[in-house]
Amino acid sequence: MYEPLDPRFQADPYPAYRWLRDEEPVHRHDQPPFWALSRFDDVWTAVRDTATFSSAQGLTFYPDEIGTLGLAPTMVMLDPPRHTALRRLISHGFTPRRIAALEGMLREFVRGRIALMERKAADNEPVDLHRDFSSPLPTFALAHLLGVPEADRARFDPWVRALTTLQDDGFDLASITSGGAAGAVAEMFGYFGDLIKTRRADPGDDLISALTAAEVAGERLTDWDILGFAFVMVAGGNDTTGNLISHGVMLLDDHHDQRERLAADPSLIPNALMEFLRLEGSAQALGRTTTRPVVLHGVEIPAGEKVMMLYGAANRDEREFGPTADHLDITRDIPRHLGFATGPHFCIGSHLAKLQARIALEELYRAHPHAGVDRTTAKRIASPFTRGWHTLPATGIVPAA
Repeated sequence: MYEPLDPRFQADPYPAYRWLRDEEPVHRHDQPPFWALSRFDDVWTAVRDTATFSSAQGLTFYPDEIGTLGLAPTMVMLDPPRHTALRRLISHGFTPRRIAALEGMLREFVRGRIALMERKAADNEPVDLHRDFSSPLPTFALAHLLGVPEADRARFDPWVRALTTLQDDGFDLASITSGGAAGAVAEMFGYFGDLIKTRRADPGDDLISALTAAEVAGERLTDWDILGFAFVMVAGGNDTTGNLISHGVMLLDDHHDQRERLAADPSLIPNALMEFLRLEGSAQALGRTTTRPVVLHGVEIPAGEKVMMLYGAANRDEREFGPTADHLDITRDIPRHLGFATGPHFCIGSHLAKLQARIALEELYRAHPHAGVDRTTAKRIASPFTRGWHTLPATGIVPAA
């Protein structure tokens, strides 16, 4: 049965997802009250229909996460046409060319993290794939991209941890106040507010500067628009990318034949990343709110109801991916998937996430083709919305010759 707040479900949601797809593809959950869609076609269609399934009331099953947080809606909590205009403006600064230019610097950072793991292995210290390798990469990339000076990078880490906790708990305010992270979040907002003003007066070669200059049809981004985008990038783009890398290594460790093939032919990595996201998506579920009554599979969802889009269930739907939907195939033909959502809210950071993950796996398997993980002592994130790791001990990391 589907109980999203049950630790047993969070540890392994896939049997419940299968039950939903087969028995109740339009599922009514009582406490907290919401609906859930689990089949691929239903989720794909609903996410693209922003006029019917709105993001403006938040992305979880909590009734008023936006008001509870006391924040103005960010881009991910807006609908067209405002979302479209804001995304167009942000895209002028956040271009694929700007992302691609990071490759050399990111590759150097990844090699440094591999060297760190090798030193720890040589000293017989525990090596944690997630903490030592996967998670630090997106934190470094985002700090550089947003123009955080190296002298301030140490301050960036607690902000990332606080906003990641906020995301994993579904933007539930208790996840900040009970953990004492409210100060970190406030500090980050204050820091970037000052940085935006500084970049407007004295632009640099960073994303914040590019966003302050972005203009489409005479419209420019406000300070809040840019601050909100920084919030989305840190909360939604950090551990999601780290978890993609960690899940990839985990899945390949379960299929050594495919790991050997990928290590021998790194050109397989881009497609493999889509398969990793399909099987173990970092974002498992996001909510929408109905603007009118909707009938699916003979069941009516009234207007004004929260509806969870179960990406983690949809991406394993046999109706879309065939009888091997639960199995890893790094060469699988994947015409469409929901690893980065779809439609107007397709992940704007997908280019950055794929670049980081590709570089990480290229370098890891070049140096350590038998790199794997030990799940017996690993600790997963406990969340109904995201899937990932706190710790994931590494295996197969040998000291450099």
